[in-house]
Amino acid sequence: MAELKYKRILLKVSGEALMGEQSFGIDQSVIERVATDIENARALGAEICVVIGGGNIFRGVSVAAQGGDRVVGDHMGMLATVMNCLAMSSALNAKGIPAVPMSAIAMPEVCESFTQRGAKAHLADGKVVLFAAGTGCPFFTTDSGAALRAAEMQCDALLKGTQVDGIYSADPKIVPDAIRYDTITHADMLKQGLKVMDAAAIALAQDGNIPIIVFSLHEPDGLVEILQGRGRCTVVSD
Repeated sequence: MAELKYKRILLKVSGEALMGEQSFGIDQSVIERVATDIENARALGAEICVVIGGGNIFRGVSVAAQGGDRVVGDHMGMLATVMNCLAMSSALNAKGIPAVPMSAIAMPEVCESFTQRGAKAHLADGKVVLFAAGTGCPFFTTDSGAALRAAEMQCDALLKGTQVDGIYSADPKIVPDAIRYDTITHADMLKQGLKVMDAAAIALAQDGNIPIIVFSLHEPDGLVEILQGRGRCTVVSD
């Protein structure tokens, strides 16, 4: 079995990534591809936690932008993350990979409620654990939820799968000559205001001494490469 640089990881997947070429919703082919990446990583002995955003279905901030109640909007966004986690766990279970969605908002008819003890027990049993509904509180993004769960689960790293192959000084799709970083510190990310993750998530990861690794979800076996300390990515660490 290949040696892993990171044994227990939290994989953060953006909701938008699940849309594929669609303008809304879930592209099942993307779900299957990410599930296969998780399957391959788990086969190497990795312990995997997953957080998925909800932007492919609903973004709570859009309600506030139109003059609505931000709290209600954020709760709606949390429910979108639950739907995404259910879709991913279903794909994993269909592959014979035991996967358990756990929600920060109690909905026992749908999935388990999150507890640290319960999640650690599932990991010890070899299951993939998917954390839904963010932190369960409004005004916090799923990035913050991912950093919080990574700290609670004592993960070796927080891996953020994105549409690009790392962190740039500006959006490379808009600024062709944007500078790409191989490494950067948490403090410099905050100082430069880089928008890969929100400030609360970066600060929480820094406080927990958790490296953030940003890589492209579109690279074949990209997750496995990162776990083995290879692959094209940006590593955020102090």
